[in-house]
Amino acid sequence: MASSALLIQSLEKGLLVLESFRQSESMNLQEIAHVSDITMGSAQRVAHTLEQAGYLTRDPRTKRYRVTVKAVALGYSYLYQTPLFQRAHAVLHQLNQECGEIVNLGVPDAEDNMVFVMRVATAKHIPVYMPVGTRIPCSSSASGRALWAHLSDDALDAKLQHLALQRHTPRTTTDIAVLRDFVIEARNAQYAYADEEFYQADINVAATVLDDSGAPIAAVNISVPKPRWSLEDARNELGPLVIRAARAISLHAA
Repeated sequence: MASSALLIQSLEKGLLVLESFRQSESMNLQEIAHVSDITMGSAQRVAHTLEQAGYLTRDPRTKRYRVTVKAVALGYSYLYQTPLFQRAHAVLHQLNQECGEIVNLGVPDAEDNMVFVMRVATAKHIPVYMPVGTRIPCSSSASGRALWAHLSDDALDAKLQHLALQRHTPRTTTDIAVLRDFVIEARNAQYAYADEEFYQADINVAATVLDDSGAPIAAVNISVPKPRWSLEDARNELGPLVIRAARAISLHAA
């Protein structure tokens, strides 16, 4: 853990424990300690505190903890008050009506993931369950590649040099050179694409939203299913749509 005279270690541990439930529906104390990299004693104290505060609940039979609905409120002000999302709301719904497909808005986190913060579904098919807060690696998503396209060549190479690529589907790109080519292609085309790289039978295209200085801060993404869409059709028809939608949300004139 980082050291600082201003750091409240007990608060940091509490946040680590809450974050540890991202990948698990429920955990016992041993699992909490392991995932959060804290001692059993700390895990017990933190879990008890979070339970008393209403953020965790404990099953008296199994002794396992799970996050409560109160935790949803922690992100509410971010989603409700951020002007970016207020601007994006109408644009995403208009884009959904235009293309008739699933539309998402994602923002990057500090761990090279795209976090989906808005989603407009379609009535054409039952989509993969992807609630707000779902994280997808930048390397395997059109949204992430679109943001990386704004990096300089040196910055991109530095990022890719230390990137650990994980295979999610048989089509996931695990070759750094190929991934770099996809990012450079996105830079030239002003949009990115991914073909069954995180979810099977899913094609997605994305373009970046820019802040008032021209820096990328988010990405508009359209997700479509195979075999109803081919990659070529998705790129030709949806690429221009995500570019236009991203520009409509951006604060910076392209």
